[in-house]
Amino acid sequence: MRERAKQRHRTQYLNRMAYVREFNLIIRTSVMPSSSPLKAFSMIFLLFPITLVFSLMERRSFDLYLTVRFLSALMLVLILSPYTVDSATEKPVVYFGIYQRYRPDKMYERFQPLMDYLSSATPYQFELKICLNDKDGLKLLAENKIQVAILEDAGTMQAIIRYGAVPVVRPLNKLGSATRRSVIIVPKQSRIGTMHDLNGKRIALGKYHSETENLLPRSMLAETGVKLATLTNLSNRQAVLNAVLRGDFDAGSVEDEDVDRLNNKGFRIIATSRPVPSDPIVVANGVDPVVVSSVAKALLKLDCANPAQQKQIKIWDDEFRYGYSAASISDYRTMARQYRTRSFGCGVGCHR
Repeated sequence: MRERAKQRHRTQYLNRMAYVREFNLIIRTSVMPSSSPLKAFSMIFLLFPITLVFSLMERRSFDLYLTVRFLSALMLVLILSPYTVDSATEKPVVYFGIYQRYRPDKMYERFQPLMDYLSSATPYQFELKICLNDKDGLKLLAENKIQVAILEDAGTMQAIIRYGAVPVVRPLNKLGSATRRSVIIVPKQSRIGTMHDLNGKRIALGKYHSETENLLPRSMLAETGVKLATLTNLSNRQAVLNAVLRGDFDAGSVEDEDVDRLNNKGFRIIATSRPVPSDPIVVANGVDPVVVSSVAKALLKLDCANPAQQKQIKIWDDEFRYGYSAASISDYRTMARQYRTRSFGCGVGCHR
């Protein structure tokens, strides 16, 4: 019984210390940075009775003690926070939306360093906003709830065509080119060697509303003139890779993000499309030109050959760690025309 009681007291002590640390952190970060006498007096005036109440409540109910202590800390922040805003040093906030391509924790791990860099290299504070998908990102962009965005290629085209978004920079790939391609892949052990060998075969493509996963490979197949057994769009590139490896399809098409990785996973590339511009970072229509130029300048000055900067950006997402090239609307005119006119893809009119 004594051991159990000791353990209980120890747990209570550790919990108390954790809450005290949390309480102190809230006060220190929200109230203490200023040396205003009004603030100091307010803190003394409020903390004295609160501390008195704490000491009485701790003897009666530990849970109630912790709850009231934490709520009191929050109340202090709400009361005193109007005095803590230093408008002379506060940066304007710019919201940067990125479609959710990984788990939320992975998203912050890969993209928060980019936000931190932009915040340090520009006169703005960049806040990461994760968009559920392209549709969500476009809605936020149109409502000016995000000012800068990274979308998938279909979302980028909609942003440019329908909402007047402006491309600012294009990320470079490992080879230093601001382009991407589609590749037709088969399992390494497959007897298929060229596009003409695809006659009568089952082919898997990626997302329907995608340049590299749908429009480009369909163009390649149409130009070759092969007659396929089936041509099926799956949900994403990973689904294509899995389906081809399982043998559900004879071949598939994905973006050439990492040819070495495809080779290591057991695939062989039999055809490669023409290059198209990489998905740009875009800004919403009407965003302050100073924000646009600040983002462009900060990203274009990155030098991946510089060891110090190389160390800084190596933790960024794979697609955005190799540097940037300037982007403009003219880079995407051909792609926009495809989205508007292709009869076998987005030419049905969804992007008009």
